[in-house]
Amino acid sequence: MKIALMDSGNGLLAAAAAVHRMRPDADLVLSAAPETMPWGPRTPEDVVERALAVARAAADHRPDALIVACNTASVHALAAIRAELEPALPVIGTVPAIKPAAAAGGPVAIWATPATTGSPYQRGLIRDFAAGVEVTEVACPGLADAVQWADAAAADAAIADAAARTPRDVRAVVLGCTHYELVAERIRAAVQQPSAPPLALFGSAEAVAAQALRRIGAAPDPGAAPTGGLTVLSSGRETELEPSSLSYPEGRSLLAASPARP
Repeated sequence: MKIALMDSGNGLLAAAAAVHRMRPDADLVLSAAPETMPWGPRTPEDVVERALAVARAAADHRPDALIVACNTASVHALAAIRAELEPALPVIGTVPAIKPAAAAGGPVAIWATPATTGSPYQRGLIRDFAAGVEVTEVACPGLADAVQWADAAAADAAIADAAARTPRDVRAVVLGCTHYELVAERIRAAVQQPSAPPLALFGSAEAVAAQALRRIGAAPDPGAAPTGGLTVLSSGRETELEPSSLSYPEGRSLLAASPARP
């Protein structure tokens, strides 16, 4: 079994780690193009072009499924990727976890890139799944880029800026960019108000990992032997995990548990 994941950069780590936890025997292909980051401020046409290139590089390794582990790419390029690769290769997009967050009750804040914030796609999800719930969209300029390069000072500054624009009474934050899941606890600490109920964070990694397994008819088996291989692609070239990837537990878990491909 081989599962590929694509993103602009480190945003795929959370979903890759989730796949590995569920199926440690699965081969993983991580396809990114970090030198093209950030994708958030790019035009939709540019995002489509870059996402297709990263998806094609992953598809060349003949995976059983491809996870588009990027909200911006899912918003703008998922249809184009599916049109080119399906039905031969199942493609799983990443949807902000607005539905479960709204079901738990509001108010809810959605932290996302500037490209996703206010997009017809995200507004449609709010309309369909959060009717009657108070929702605030919070653009987070610079946060994905800071997370990508493990720039703690820049990440903390971007988180503080977004937290200052987040209503103080929110009960949940939807992490609408996969990069943000890597700094989830720092986001929680910045938004959590003293004496308020514990803040709930809603990411997408577990859900997309489970959906990828369902699409190929595989059940989770966390007790399987950790025999899966790891292939890392940067703009289609085989490489190793970047030092910035290894600064996160999700990245280190992949390196420790999956032998590198020769």
